[in-house]
Amino acid sequence: MMRQYLNIKAQHPNILLFYRMGDFYELFYDDAKRAAELLDISLTARGKSGGEPIPMAGVPYHAVESYLARLVKMGESVAICEQVGDPATSKGPVERQVQRIVTPGTVTDEALLDERQDNVLAAIYSVNDQFGLAWLDITSGRFLVSEFSGTDMLTAELQRLNPAELLYPEGFDWLSKIDHIKGLRRRPEWEFDQQTAEQQLNNQFATRELTGFGLANITLAISAAGCILQYVKDTQRTALPHIRAITLEQQSTRVQLDAATRKNLELTRNLSGGTEHTLFAVLDNTATAMGSRLLQRFLHAPITDRDELNARQQAIGDFLNGDYPALTGQLKHIGDIERIMARLALRSARPRDFARLRNALASLPQLQQGLSLFSAPLIKTLSEQISEFPELSDLLNNAIIDNPPVVIRDGGVIAPGYNAELDELRDLSDGATELLRQIEIREREQTGISTLKVGYNKVHGFFIEVSRANSHLVPASYIRRQTLKNNERYITPELKEHEDKVLTSQSRALALEKRLYEELFDLINPQLDALITSAAALAKLDVLITLAERAETLEYHCPTLSDVPGVTYHQGRHPVVEYVMDSPFIPNPLNMDKDSRIKIITGPNMGGKSTFMRQTALIVLLAYIGSYVPAKSAEIGPVDKIFTRIGASDDLASGRSTFMVEMTETANILHNATPYSLVLMDEIGRGTST
Repeated sequence: MMRQYLNIKAQHPNILLFYRMGDFYELFYDDAKRAAELLDISLTARGKSGGEPIPMAGVPYHAVESYLARLVKMGESVAICEQVGDPATSKGPVERQVQRIVTPGTVTDEALLDERQDNVLAAIYSVNDQFGLAWLDITSGRFLVSEFSGTDMLTAELQRLNPAELLYPEGFDWLSKIDHIKGLRRRPEWEFDQQTAEQQLNNQFATRELTGFGLANITLAISAAGCILQYVKDTQRTALPHIRAITLEQQSTRVQLDAATRKNLELTRNLSGGTEHTLFAVLDNTATAMGSRLLQRFLHAPITDRDELNARQQAIGDFLNGDYPALTGQLKHIGDIERIMARLALRSARPRDFARLRNALASLPQLQQGLSLFSAPLIKTLSEQISEFPELSDLLNNAIIDNPPVVIRDGGVIAPGYNAELDELRDLSDGATELLRQIEIREREQTGISTLKVGYNKVHGFFIEVSRANSHLVPASYIRRQTLKNNERYITPELKEHEDKVLTSQSRALALEKRLYEELFDLINPQLDALITSAAALAKLDVLITLAERAETLEYHCPTLSDVPGVTYHQGRHPVVEYVMDSPFIPNPLNMDKDSRIKIITGPNMGGKSTFMRQTALIVLLAYIGSYVPAKSAEIGPVDKIFTRIGASDDLASGRSTFMVEMTETANILHNATPYSLVLMDEIGRGTST
């Protein structure tokens, strides 16, 4: 058995191996020591190797998901090795195979995911200080790439994406810039080979070249994308039909935020690392988890496309003039179909995923009816992208019972009436209870033993049970099967014949049900593209409706996006501070135009200077996601970047004093700011008295 374990472990040397043995997943050697430390489980021993006890640790199979969730959050990867052979027929060790590999960046099981956080797998490749970055959210199929120069941009992008797992090549020159990320995975250089990557991507998208995706001459990013695709195929061990395209994200399409700005503005994380008292916490009133994730992406990647921004503003205004709360109620019934689609594509969906999809599809006609009452172009476009799937809805209604079990393993998922053969096998199996009752009554009468029972267990099958005190009354036709302390158990030819029929029908029914379940994936697969498109449109609708509700509830107003540089607003408020304050927030005005491009703010400590500066940045950022803003009115000109140098602390781990941190951040601003950049600088030089 240990030879089998070592052979399998040799194929997965750098990750933990969960090795199924009966009702436990066992770990051995260094894996056992590491798991015992990480999971706080007992470290024991099994046998000896080289005269030394073999370290062993284990977790119960029925609780494995909770242990996997803890390991994934720590950045660990796990190979799950299952028993695939039959112990009853195996002459040597039961055949085992690695059935799945769970890694932080490729996990799709809802029990292992934070439903309101994107789960990103990223890869980085560089030549000198030129970087190619690729990232994939396997739970949605979103696959993007970008190229840029400079480690400041690398830091900003990794902070924005917050990858659960980051792949990098051997000999990577900038390891110090990424070594704080939990899920770091060093990959061999050949996995980043450009030609291999192009071939992988073309095969995935069924194309001959990548120019149609805008990837001409994006060589570093293509190398990173190829590594991701190979890694995902290795871990998922199945086709990836929901990864349908790859998108080049160009820096010019976004309002750029550096790492310090994202941190200082507390968009989705506060300065302590939590989520409370952030801009996202104020805005996130979404009805679906997929809408919540999209809202976070909006906040981290404000856009410069005026047409799209105006379309979002119009949609929010249209919702405010109509019955948008009714749409919110419908969206709550739809749920997180984005991630359900991914599990369906990967054939890892569980029975309740099918049931949730069925419930979601049932809500779409009423949602579409509600959307028809609105006229904004963006709402109309999103409505057109949402299909209703009547045939798929009928299929799921007919195929899946109302409240299916968590897993297909023991059956009970396929609805009666869906398949005639399955119904027949179930009837034969279900008839066993009545037949056993009849046999029990007859045998009591024939033997005169009033306490005689007919029963069943998985080990001994069907049996007739008689107390030892009455065993002398048992007829000669009874064959003893088991002796207990106070009872004897017997079998008869009739009972054995019935047992064979019932057990055969049960096993056949279960095998057929599993086959029908697998066929559902094939029947849904042709609809995947339309389902994924619908899910994306539903998520965007959810965000726009949420922004409308927040605008009404929090008294936000629609900003004017001007072509003239400047930021002007009246009665502006800090969206987070006013939300958490018990007392009323005192609003402030600002007027910055081409004749007044610089403002110097003075005043006493605790006077609100830093709050006013952050408030200005957040108003601009909200305007550039298409949202209404916390001001009576606002006119905001073109903005390409937002920089903040607000607050500072030392970075002793990197050997930098507070003053050095301040000067480094200031130098970054001076090197990268343009005439269209919003720059907020607070107390420069306070880190030194000289």
